[in-house]
Amino acid sequence: MKVITANSLLNGDVVWLGENGTWVACIALARIFDGKEAVAEGLAEGAAAEANQDVVGVYEMDVTVEESAIVPVRLREKIRAKGPTTHPQFGKQAQAASA
Repeated sequence: MKVITANSLLNGDVVWLGENGTWVACIALARIFDGKEAVAEGLAEGAAAEANQDVVGVYEMDVTVEESAIVPVRLREKIRAKGPTTHPQFGKQAQAASA
């Protein structure tokens, strides 16, 4: 299983490809792609968004689903999903704390 990720061109935030071609800031809302053809379609959708200058650095990343939650496989991707590690008062950690 994979999701498609990139960075928002406007603010640099990590985003994931969601339903209907939208880019979402929360990995829980990402669309899961299963199989080579589905991943290729997702990457093509991401490449089109990159060409439209919506996002930059589109790539696929491995995930698992644990208790209905999308969980990145690699440490780098876990960090990208949770936000900066040096200042938890900023980014996704701060947003989660205020929710």
